[in-house]
Formats: sequence, C-alpha cells, structure tokens
Amino acid sequence: MKRRQFLCSVAAVGSISLIGVARAAGESMIVYKDPSCGCCEAWANAITNAGFTVTVKHPDDLTAIKAKYKIPAEMQGCHTAVSGAYVFEGHVPLEAVETVMSKRLDIAGLAVPGMPPGSLGMGNDPQASYDVYSLSKDGKTEVFMSVRPS
Repeated sequence: MKRRQFLCSVAAVGSISLIGVARAAGESMIVYKDPSCGCCEAWANAITNAGFTVTVKHPDDLTAIKAKYKIPAEMQGCHTAVSGAYVFEGHVPLEAVETVMSKRLDIAGLAVPGMPPGSLGMGNDPQASYDVYSLSKDGKTEVFMSVRPS
C-alpha cells in the first residue's frame, strides 16, 4: 500500500469513530436513578462527556420506570436511561449507545443486567467481562455485543 493510500485510510477510519460523538451532540437523554448511586452518576457523566444533553431524574419508584419501558426482570440494572425511542438499561458501554443512536437500529434498546465490575461507571477493570443485550420491541433479548479482556 502506498503511503498516501495508507494515510487516507487512517484518516477515514479516524473520522468514522468521530461520527458517534458528532451524532451524540444535540441528542438528549433522561437518566432515572437513585439519588445516592455514585456508579449511576459516573455513567451519566460519561454520557454527558460524549456529547449528550443529560437530565438526571430521581423518581420515587424506579421499578415503575422499568415497568413503563418494559425492561424484563432478568435484564434490569441499577438505572434506566431514555433517549428518543431507545431505552438503555444499566451500565451500557458508550460504544454500544453510540452505535444504536447513529445507526437507528430497529430495537427498543440495550441492557447490561446487574452491575458488572469494569462496565461504564463501575470502575476501570481491564479484566471486565460481560454481555450487552438488545431489547426487541416484542420483548425478546439477544446478545448485542460482548465485552471481554483483550
């Protein structure tokens, strides 16, 4: 490969990675969380730093929020976020949020059940290992992406 072709390829790949951030600029998101939950606050801050306009709400009953957005019990995390037509349950990685928002996938949203160590907002653990699930509009779930140690 010639030097010019290589440099153009690198520039193209780099600009693709910025599309998600550019797409997030101007997108709004509501994060429903417990007022004393620091990991949820860390997740919301990471989403804000990615360019989303985030509003944090502290409902009296998070269970009712999860029921409203039809989050299956086995998919529930500690906070629920909503952006446009999508719901993001738990510590969903920024990359996955940006993929859904930029590609406008035909799903209800994404979920990371529980509070996996090393997930976004749950600390920096290079050994993090967990799955991100897509939530279909008819209630089905399937693995959307897997986070594994490199």
